[in-house]
Amino acid sequence: MAENGDKGIDTGLVTAITNGEDLGPVVRHAFESGKPEALLHQLRTIVKKKEVEIEELCRLHYEEFILAVDELRGVLVDADELKSMLSSENFQLQEVASSLLLKLDELLELYSIKKNVTEALQTLKVCVQVSDLCMTCNRHITEGRFYPALKTLGLIEKGTLQNIPVKAFRKVIEKQIPAIKLHIEKKVCSEFNDWLVHIRSMAKEIGQLAIGQAASARQKEEEMRARQREAEQQSRSGVGDCVYTLDVEHIDEDSVLEFDLTPVYRAHHIHTCLGIEEKFRDYYYKNRLMQLNLDLQISSAQPFLESHQPFFAQIAGFFIVEDRVLRTAGGLLSESQVETIWDTAIANMTSVLEDQFSHMDAASHLLLIKEFVTLLGATLTRYGYRVTPLIEVLDNSRDKYHELLLNECRKQIADILAHDTFEQMVMKKEYEYKMNVLSFHIQSSESMPAFPYVASFSSSVPDACRIVRSFIEDSVSFLSYGGHMKFFDVVKKYLDKLLIDVLNSALLNIIHGGTLVASQAMQIVANVDVLVHACDFFLLHAAQLCGVPVRVVERPHAGLTAKTVLKASQNVAYNALLNLVNSKLDEFMALMNNVNWTTDDAPQHANDYINEVLIYLDSIVSTAQQILSLESVYKIEVGALSHISDSIVTAFLSENVKRFTVSAVMGIDNDLKLLESFADERFESTSLSELKKETSFRDCLVEARQLVNLLLSNQPENFMNPVIRQKNYGALDYKKVATICEKFKDSPDRLFGSLSNRNAKQNARKKSMDMLKRRLKDFS
Repeated sequence: MAENGDKGIDTGLVTAITNGEDLGPVVRHAFESGKPEALLHQLRTIVKKKEVEIEELCRLHYEEFILAVDELRGVLVDADELKSMLSSENFQLQEVASSLLLKLDELLELYSIKKNVTEALQTLKVCVQVSDLCMTCNRHITEGRFYPALKTLGLIEKGTLQNIPVKAFRKVIEKQIPAIKLHIEKKVCSEFNDWLVHIRSMAKEIGQLAIGQAASARQKEEEMRARQREAEQQSRSGVGDCVYTLDVEHIDEDSVLEFDLTPVYRAHHIHTCLGIEEKFRDYYYKNRLMQLNLDLQISSAQPFLESHQPFFAQIAGFFIVEDRVLRTAGGLLSESQVETIWDTAIANMTSVLEDQFSHMDAASHLLLIKEFVTLLGATLTRYGYRVTPLIEVLDNSRDKYHELLLNECRKQIADILAHDTFEQMVMKKEYEYKMNVLSFHIQSSESMPAFPYVASFSSSVPDACRIVRSFIEDSVSFLSYGGHMKFFDVVKKYLDKLLIDVLNSALLNIIHGGTLVASQAMQIVANVDVLVHACDFFLLHAAQLCGVPVRVVERPHAGLTAKTVLKASQNVAYNALLNLVNSKLDEFMALMNNVNWTTDDAPQHANDYINEVLIYLDSIVSTAQQILSLESVYKIEVGALSHISDSIVTAFLSENVKRFTVSAVMGIDNDLKLLESFADERFESTSLSELKKETSFRDCLVEARQLVNLLLSNQPENFMNPVIRQKNYGALDYKKVATICEKFKDSPDRLFGSLSNRNAKQNARKKSMDMLKRRLKDFS
């Protein structure tokens, strides 16, 4: 610490004390340095110095101080006076305020009462508000307005319940709130249960209405296809102008299928508000699943054919309702739940269909059920349900359906063939012609014929065509709207099966039955020819029903296999006809046994048998001309004449003819001339010459003609000349000629025959014949 001045006072310490600074650091420093006495000495010095300064200051202001003291004494006097006045005023004030204090006490008491009344009013107000809310809640419940009731309960529970000052009242309210919620839950559940019963009773009607809409849409589609087919036909025939129109009609399913889901929405919403949404979702799902299981049960008291429509309509209605609930009920159902119950339903339905189809024995029944099931599938597909398993069941049953259909057609065709007399069909009216001819495109001319019209076919042909057409339509109906988008090939396959396995087989059974006469066999040939032409109509009709363009069926190799098979059967019928004709001819040719083979006199006329033959041939050819094609007539005539020629040759070879004379041969020559004349006349009159055939009818008699010519020849030995034989006797067989020549004898030797005059020409012919016989023996 520095010291300055002779008195040793630290100026810094003096400055600090003068400024009122903190001396703590100075004191701490003095004690730390061990010199507290010096600090104390300085402090005392400073005190003495200040006392001196005060005394000097007082001396300087003494007069002023005296004046101040005098003023202070005056103030004390005034103070005493003021005190006396205050005491007087206080006394007066206390006298006056004593009554006011009483009033104040009364006022304070009134204030306390007011406070208590105010608190009571506030309490009553809260209680009245709660009571009003409770009454409002009860009124909502009574009126069935459960959502406002729950909102009111929420206001009570969350807004005012904790503010109720009366504990007992609050406990009553707290106790009633769960009871009220439970009551509301029971009420909405009761309404929902009533809805469950109602919607199950409505489901069938809903399903029937929806399926009816699908049926109407399908009918409109089929009508549009029919118009399209008609337009195509007009376009192909070049008649009329084709006008295509597209009719679009939108049907809002929700606007047509009216059913009320309000109880479901309300129950779901109320349970959501109650915080038990999951409980109601589970309750809804389980109850609807139980209803579905009941709907899926088949009644054994009623045939499935009668019960299938209500059965499927009920299921359709069920899932239409579920679709609406899924879309509009705000999460009540999940897509996975709907898929699960749909999988359950479709598995049951497919099982029922498979079982019922396996027991069905009528194609019409199976078709009826199939059509309704496809409508069911179309209906539910619009609602997003997967119906592929149902369609697969229908596709798997197509073979059974067509087998049943084929069996029915087999019975029908067998019946019409059994009742057919195989005579040409006569149509007296135009409508009959249209119904039996034009409707199957089997007319022979585009112009309308005169009536009565005699057709080339018998009554079984249009009947069979109707059966085939019906089969095509039934087949298309079954295969339509199934899993195959292009089912024309399937229809074609079954159509071939019908025509080959049923119709053709039935015709073959008739042909091989052994009960036909030639006219009937000929009619069958004509019938098959018409049926072959009708195959084009059958295929075209199937294509049109299947929506296949006509150009597709008109392509090469696109026709029916049955057409070839029927043509083969027609050949079988030809052969049967020829056999019958030949058999009948054999009866007439057997009359050759009555010919006098050893007569000496040349007959002037033909033998009797040939007249019978010609009459029969004339009837056969005349009938054939009416119903058969020229090609067929040609085949029949060629076969008959060839058989007659063979029969004549066979007659010469017969063991019944031991020998014959030249006169008998001349008689056969007369017969042949009649036959040849008949053959030439018919060949020209029937226009068969226009066919440009290499073989004429006369050529069919060539073997018999060459044989007769040989036997009547003046030089029969020329037969052994290769050139002459090739030219004149090419149709003759060596062995047959040898056998026949052995039987040939000239006029029998009479008594003294050697003495009689014989014609030199006959002798020369006899020698030539003998020479031929020897040479034939040598050759053989």
